[in-house]
Amino acid sequence: MISLGAAALLGAACVSALMGALWVLGRRIANMAVVDLGWTLGLGFLGVLYACASDAPDARRLLIGGAAALWSVRLAIHLLRDRVLGREEEGRYRELRRRWSPGADRAFFWFFQAQGLLDVVLSAPFYLAARNTTPSLSLFEIGALGLLLVSVAGEGIADRQLAQFKANPANRGKVCRTGLWALSRHPNYFFEWLVWCAFALLAWPAPWGAAALVCPAMMLYFILRVTGIPETEAQAIRSRGEEYRRYQREVSPFFPWFPRSSAATSSPSLVSQARP
Repeated sequence: MISLGAAALLGAACVSALMGALWVLGRRIANMAVVDLGWTLGLGFLGVLYACASDAPDARRLLIGGAAALWSVRLAIHLLRDRVLGREEEGRYRELRRRWSPGADRAFFWFFQAQGLLDVVLSAPFYLAARNTTPSLSLFEIGALGLLLVSVAGEGIADRQLAQFKANPANRGKVCRTGLWALSRHPNYFFEWLVWCAFALLAWPAPWGAAALVCPAMMLYFILRVTGIPETEAQAIRSRGEEYRRYQREVSPFFPWFPRSSAATSSPSLVSQARP
């Protein structure tokens, strides 16, 4: 069995190679959304690798590896169906291709590698949890498992509701406002963030476990200000226009809450943060 430090180095090299291979695939199929699939699989791989290399008791190793695999496999299957197999490239990536032209292929290569590096950074909760060799699971770890199950289920429900909405031809060009999407404009992102809170909770009892709190904080920043909501809503405005602007006025951007009437608010939305 290799040490945790060696596992981290091996994992980083494997994830970099995976991202390079997916960059080649993305060029061949003209769909750079495969980067999302690679990011998900790479992070799950690192979590399982750390669990295998850990000296922790079997129950904790199973919890770490199982948590990483459960999240990764569920999300990877969804992304494969929703963004890759038989799908055109998402508008977000078409927009990046336009911005980065004429050197888009080179820029995408480094973008893929940056996502691989992000995997290594965000795998910290799994790495820290794997360093915990106490003989029994703590209440924090048991709570982390419960929160993870709820979060993965919530994200799966949100993804399924949106997929069912899109599958109806009568909804083409319309905004999904059914189920969880009536309470939050991005319930999938909300539950994804809760997943990262669960990962941080999993690492909490470990030496330096509090450092894992950086990961849900980073994810929240990315979702709210960088590649999550701003990019997604900028694309939604381009494709759905005024109907989506009304949705912004009436529905909470992130945390689920009761919808408001359009006349009740005129506050600026998060899409104002999006890059043109």
